[in-house]
Amino acid sequence: MSVVNKDKFIIYQIFTRLFGNQTTTNKVYGTIEENGCGKFNDIDDTALAALKDFGATHLWYTGVLEHATLTDYSQFGIKADHPLIVKGIAGSPYAVKDYYDVDPDLAVDVPNRIQEFESLVTRTHAHGLKAIIDFIPNHVARQYCSDIRPEGVKDFGEDDDNTVTFSPSNNFYYIPNHDFIVPEGHTPPIPVVTPYHERPAKATGNDVFQAQPSQFDWYETVKLNYGIDYLDGRSRHFDPTPSTWLKMRDILIYWTRKGVDGFRCDMAEMVPVEFWGWVIPEVKRENPGVIFIAEIYNPFEYRNYINIGKFDYLYDKVGLYNSLRRTIEGHGSAEDITRIWQHESGDFSEHMLRFLENHDEQRIASRYFAGNPWTALPAMVLSATLHTGPLMLYFGQELGVDPTQQEGFQGEDGRTTIFDYWGVPEFQQWVNGGQFNEDLLTTEQKTLRTFYANLNAFVLKNEAVYAGGFYDLQYVNIDGQSFNYDKTIIYSYLRHSENQKLLFVYNFHTSRTVETLVKVPQDAWTNVLKLGNTGSYKLKPVFPLEVPQIQLPAADITSTGVHIELPPISAFAFEIVPK
Repeated sequence: MSVVNKDKFIIYQIFTRLFGNQTTTNKVYGTIEENGCGKFNDIDDTALAALKDFGATHLWYTGVLEHATLTDYSQFGIKADHPLIVKGIAGSPYAVKDYYDVDPDLAVDVPNRIQEFESLVTRTHAHGLKAIIDFIPNHVARQYCSDIRPEGVKDFGEDDDNTVTFSPSNNFYYIPNHDFIVPEGHTPPIPVVTPYHERPAKATGNDVFQAQPSQFDWYETVKLNYGIDYLDGRSRHFDPTPSTWLKMRDILIYWTRKGVDGFRCDMAEMVPVEFWGWVIPEVKRENPGVIFIAEIYNPFEYRNYINIGKFDYLYDKVGLYNSLRRTIEGHGSAEDITRIWQHESGDFSEHMLRFLENHDEQRIASRYFAGNPWTALPAMVLSATLHTGPLMLYFGQELGVDPTQQEGFQGEDGRTTIFDYWGVPEFQQWVNGGQFNEDLLTTEQKTLRTFYANLNAFVLKNEAVYAGGFYDLQYVNIDGQSFNYDKTIIYSYLRHSENQKLLFVYNFHTSRTVETLVKVPQDAWTNVLKLGNTGSYKLKPVFPLEVPQIQLPAADITSTGVHIELPPISAFAFEIVPK
């Protein structure tokens, strides 16, 4: 009997503006005409078939909603944005200017942009893939103005009383009798012809309740009001249902009716958990299959956002990502992994979304992180197989993308820009003029991409991984219990289902080969794996797929330990099978 688990899937994050861009100019602060821009239409059947073949099950189209930009689309009825409150030339996709519209940059025919997005969703579904988009609930662009909101829908702030700092019925927070002052240090990349006027000033997106934020604040955004009075001890005013709640519900249902299968909710913990607990069931009445993913960084709130907020999945950034990153960089310990699952996510691990790259984080291959895409492979396998929750990859991660230039606003920081028009050279090699193949890849890139494809397939095809239980083996191996088992660089565990038993062993050290014993205690062997005499079984290497057969005599599968030699930066999975 096969076992199904809906939680183990592979999200491939596409930064839509960059994905299909084949222009190679890459001028710092280059315009859309100079540096080019990817389009919805670039993600065609050939691209989707290649991503499906790679192992993706869900595509997160990042940066879909219309946002503030320095590219002028006023000829299409879209109001121009003031350069003093836009970051970069293209602008941040997290400074939304119209929740009901899509980014005109992404359309071949701007007046037809919504239809081009709808066609992308239809194509995505035709390839058996799910479409996820961002939902940015906490803040909007300073000059938010919905041009195409449905008839009868009132815009944010339209009915606000802006003479008061807070009102439960307001959509924004105000600093009455004060002008907004652009932070010192912000120098736009284009000439400023007129001053920016905003009176009264609105509170800034990252909870800055003053007229002048700093250049390090989210000064291009305005904080939305969900009925919490931040200047009165965060008192809650949720009855009657706040206007912002109702507006956001309508927006989520609008996109759900366009076929969107899920929402990655930006900075979800900056919005009250009570809102999520109300709105998510409302949207799921429209489509029970829609998933909600919370970008969240406070482990103490995890249970609340699952149990009260009704989220399906949460970012595992502060826990697993941070721990693995320290270990990859050589100043962490594999011990942290046990602490994380025991204290942060052990009883709801299926809700944790694991990743090593996304648009906010530095690229693995960059000098700011590992400096080598291969160094992270054990951490990647562990992220994918530790528990039954979903896995996420960022576009180009499988090709070792390494940003080494300043692209514009973001500077040279090891991240792929989200603020400016740019081409990603390693990814453009795979795009290959729209062929989406490996013809232009180096041998190393092909090998790396094959590793990721094999990992995706392994995760989705092995029942013990996608639907099985987890048993940590550290506690019976560390501190001298097993020969040469260094708990700072070695990690091991079992994944098990009725039909399959797997042993995973890792060596995170970048240069040291370790010969060690890995013990499986008798209690686990008998009561967890539910197997008989150890002498009746052998270990069969099942991952990585290209590893040569490792001869392990059946006698080695005992309570004294499995004898194994672990090369540097290695990850092995063995299936326990009858002799």
